[in-house]
Amino acid sequence: MDDGLVNQIKARLENTLEQIARAAQSAGRDPASVRLVVVTKTHPVESIQAAIAAGAQYLGENYAEEAVAKMDAIGASPAQWHMIGHVQSRKAGLVASHFDLMHSLDSQKLASRLDRFSAEVGRRLPVLLEVNVSGEDSKFGYPAWDESQWPALAEEARQVAVLPNLRVCGLMTMPPFADEAEESRPFFVRARRLQEYLSGRVREAGWGELSMGTSVDFTAAVEEGATLVRVGTAIMGQRQARG
Repeated sequence: MDDGLVNQIKARLENTLEQIARAAQSAGRDPASVRLVVVTKTHPVESIQAAIAAGAQYLGENYAEEAVAKMDAIGASPAQWHMIGHVQSRKAGLVASHFDLMHSLDSQKLASRLDRFSAEVGRRLPVLLEVNVSGEDSKFGYPAWDESQWPALAEEARQVAVLPNLRVCGLMTMPPFADEAEESRPFFVRARRLQEYLSGRVREAGWGELSMGTSVDFTAAVEEGATLVRVGTAIMGQRQARG
């Protein structure tokens, strides 16, 4: 293993964790309530092994087949694997059988397939509902940018929550691309308010998790209630082009 790469990633990882701790403390939160998901999509196996050696506990991947190939190459490790990208229904089996948490459940069709495949492998898959709180067309997720949509979302969330082989744990969102963290803050606030709304109306699910914030804006996300932040470039460096 490349010790130099391990040391580089370790320094960036520790710096990110320090920023998370400061942001949590400034909001009166326990830093331990926030988990850092290191986004490893498109990075090679060698870099991911270095990240694990550097102390990464949670790894985020966007593409199911690419991720499973990496898992097979790396073998057993102390890190958990999180699916954070959009998943086509035909890839549901891979997600159900290989990932520790799915952040990006965005349709009833996908929920039904995940439930079926989870039953086949004898597990209850933890999931987050992806919500679109910006209205941006390029974003996946249940429509949630206007409060008038929230009652319908609550009913859809209930339909997912009663599936026996899925465990709804909270929400995930992605705001529009921003150059500054403050540009994302209003969307983080809306996601947190939606989390509170659903927790009071859909008792069949757990709503404790809120996945939001990336390399640009994770400190604002933590200040607004994120329990999972997804940081790639700030720790792993620039992503490689996906072949």
